[in-house]
Amino acid sequence: MGNQIRSLPKLGDLESKRVIPIEVKSELLVFNLSEMQAKKKYRIQWQRGIVVFALTVGLLGCTQSSSDQTNPAGSTPKVVSTSTIIADWTEEIGGNEIEHTGILQPGADPHVYEPTPKDTRTFEKANLILYNGYNLEPGLIRLMESSGKKAKKVAVGEAVQPLQMNQEGRGRVPDPHVWGDVENAIAIVKRIRDELIELSPEDKDTFTQNAAKLTAELKQLDQWIRQQIQTIPANQRQLVTTHDAFQYYANAYGLKVAGTLIGISTEEQPSAQTVKQLVEAIKSTGTPAIFAETTINPTLIETVAKTAGVKLSSQKLYSDSIGAPGSDGDSYSKMMVVNTTAITQNLGGKVTPFQPNTPAK
Repeated sequence: MGNQIRSLPKLGDLESKRVIPIEVKSELLVFNLSEMQAKKKYRIQWQRGIVVFALTVGLLGCTQSSSDQTNPAGSTPKVVSTSTIIADWTEEIGGNEIEHTGILQPGADPHVYEPTPKDTRTFEKANLILYNGYNLEPGLIRLMESSGKKAKKVAVGEAVQPLQMNQEGRGRVPDPHVWGDVENAIAIVKRIRDELIELSPEDKDTFTQNAAKLTAELKQLDQWIRQQIQTIPANQRQLVTTHDAFQYYANAYGLKVAGTLIGISTEEQPSAQTVKQLVEAIKSTGTPAIFAETTINPTLIETVAKTAGVKLSSQKLYSDSIGAPGSDGDSYSKMMVVNTTAITQNLGGKVTPFQPNTPAK
């Protein structure tokens, strides 16, 4: 600042001097002042210096705070997803315009996953965190709330109205397995698209086009699933699985969940009474086959199948996670095709291969 004083005399010096040097725009001016005028001039200059210093510090502080909440210009937005299903949709929509990290690996169980120090660092670096919500991933939600302070956090699964289910020790709670109904998946894809556009508006066209392509495929998938389930004899549309993750699927496509070993969370442990009741339900409903799941140890459901004298499908169902890369269920669309094929064939229906107009991932 040109008018800023570089050297100020002490007040005591003014008692014996009537000449004060002040530097203004590199010119040294000398004023002959009375003692009172000199003191007044000194106080004014000193107060101005304090005000300028305070404003400068304040502006720097505001700039720093703002940069912590936004994505730096020219850098690729950092997006983090919790579940593998959300990660699959996010990568499809975001493409190369985002730097994406998925926390859970294929086959991991979000209900019981225990976060690592690496997950903490990932959340801390994120600009946007997309998670399912409805308490699907409790460990990650707790970590996210404590460490992902810079990022916007969005429960994309809560874009749809949940079913209410009984959970051991908690009473009536939202069922988090919303992706079982493909129409719900379409709503979530729309929410992810909108959040990415808000994060990186310059990439709106890319996000919109990618989401439209994915949505078109999901609409075809939804119709295909309905057609396959309709081929199952009506009295055999009974679904028995390890944990209660298929209520949305059953409601949407005309099945009835005849029973499960455990409830909506894999944290629950089945009792001997529960196993006995499930065996009786299988026998009384005439369910032709039951299903294990890819994320849960199959030992107990194998015991149920033997006790009930019913077939256990050789194809496990994908419930809370997509499959490993290169597997038959390594995307959301593929996992839904695998599940529907297994359910239809094992319950007495006939499958027509899924052939989308746009290729599945």
